[in-house]
Amino acid sequence: MDGGKAVVVGGGIGGLAAAIGLRRVGWEVTVLERAAALGDAGAGISLHANGIRALDALGVGAGVREAARPQYTGGTRVPGGGRLARMDGAALERALGTPIVGIPRADLHRLLRAALPDGCLTVGAEVTSLDLTHPDRVHVVTGDGAREAELVVAADGVNSGLRRLLFPAHPAPAYSGSTVLRALTDSALPLASDFELTWGRGAEFGHIALADGRAEWHAVLNSPPGVRHRDPLEVLRRRFRDWHEPIPSLLAATRPEAVLHHDIHELATPLPTFVAGRVALLGDAAHAMTPNLGQGACQALEDAVSLAAALAAAPDVGSALSRYDAERRPRSQSVARAARRAGRMGQQLAHPVAVAVRNTAMRAAPDGVTLRAILRHADWTPPSLHPRKN
Repeated sequence: MDGGKAVVVGGGIGGLAAAIGLRRVGWEVTVLERAAALGDAGAGISLHANGIRALDALGVGAGVREAARPQYTGGTRVPGGGRLARMDGAALERALGTPIVGIPRADLHRLLRAALPDGCLTVGAEVTSLDLTHPDRVHVVTGDGAREAELVVAADGVNSGLRRLLFPAHPAPAYSGSTVLRALTDSALPLASDFELTWGRGAEFGHIALADGRAEWHAVLNSPPGVRHRDPLEVLRRRFRDWHEPIPSLLAATRPEAVLHHDIHELATPLPTFVAGRVALLGDAAHAMTPNLGQGACQALEDAVSLAAALAAAPDVGSALSRYDAERRPRSQSVARAARRAGRMGQQLAHPVAVAVRNTAMRAAPDGVTLRAILRHADWTPPSLHPRKN
């Protein structure tokens, strides 16, 4: 179908990727971001092969690879340093064409924004309502006016205001039981492995090495929601003081003001559809999931490519959005369920007997089990962004 005017609500990874994809298949796109300034909040991010393939389809994969660091070595350990499982990045590369890569979230945001023309992204524009009464367009209302579009993409995050407007009776995102603190180190430091997770009782500490020698680390803790600390870095230094290196060194290389703290919420009750009229939900707005598989951003990137491909191939917006929903909802909701299960058997597990049983089983499992678990979700082939020829 021929492109029209689209409004993408949300200037994060999913929204920017959707804008790039829509422009590649002929749409005129405006991205509305409610934040008044682009702070690029976030530490680092891991991208699996499916995310990299999606970025390739969008034409930005090469730039991301150049800015990222491949994660070849690492795995899962216990607080004393013993190994539970190994991650073989070279085997992943042989199987999928790329290992997992690590990149600062701000760098990924900048690369995605650079693929859009000046004026495409508007900040400080919060969408307050949508008028879906017209069969061929959507009336998008913001604080400073209104726009009309043939398509709206809701990519406004886990606490999506558009999702609440479209599905007012649907349960809100639920607290997962875990909270996450994360940061980038202030300086480079030598690391024996590119990527590592360590599981204790009700706690996880992980890191990814970045291209400039710094590292991103995260600490996930079982916790009631809303708990905050005056000096979170000092709390973590006490909490993890007896855990193996490089955990103490990573914390020592971090400035206190660099630590971010967020409770983890997920859309535990799946949406019945990702589409309402001419509105498509995408990324966390559609399927917010726990981070235990590292697939949240990758699924948003898949959404963006799949939506653009559906619009390129279908004769009209309605049939394109039906195809998008049919393709994306089963896969992304399946990944979300798998992430929830991984958290319950990994970081959230706290009973000492259950932890011991899990650790024994993981040590006894062949290394290929970890590889197959990653392949199950990362082996995805993007659809073509070119219209079908009759």
